[in-house]
Amino acid sequence: MVGATMSEDVQPKPVKSGVMQRSIIYAGVLLVVFLLGFVPMWLKARAATSNLVEKEHQLILVRMQSNLASAVIDARRGDYEPARQAASQFFTSLRAEMDKGDTSDFTQAQREGMQPLYAGRDEVITLLARSDPASADRLTDLFVAFRSILALKSP
Repeated sequence: MVGATMSEDVQPKPVKSGVMQRSIIYAGVLLVVFLLGFVPMWLKARAATSNLVEKEHQLILVRMQSNLASAVIDARRGDYEPARQAASQFFTSLRAEMDKGDTSDFTQAQREGMQPLYAGRDEVITLLARSDPASADRLTDLFVAFRSILALKSP
């Protein structure tokens, strides 16, 4: 009987370890299948996120340029209050971007070039508030300078 007990004890262990090995193999196969599906989707999502960030940067710059162009057009037409509001939005966006530092949508060279543009903010806003026709020329010069600074090197 002692011999029978030993053989009974020995048989279940190999069966148990065989089931354990199969379970580990199945788990490994499931993990590989999961990764085969996950990795390409992760790469696509990462590329899409990068593209989205780039487009958001471009959108910010286009909005700023649009605000300034609107201010120029409104001032040329003699609509000084809408021109003042658009110019104010431009300067607010410009200040916000410059305050971001290295995370800005502007390169370092562009940020340095924008400083003189922002320095003329009070003068431009005052001219527009007074409905001064000279504000149209000042805004036009500002617009041309802004575009040339953006052309330095887009981020």
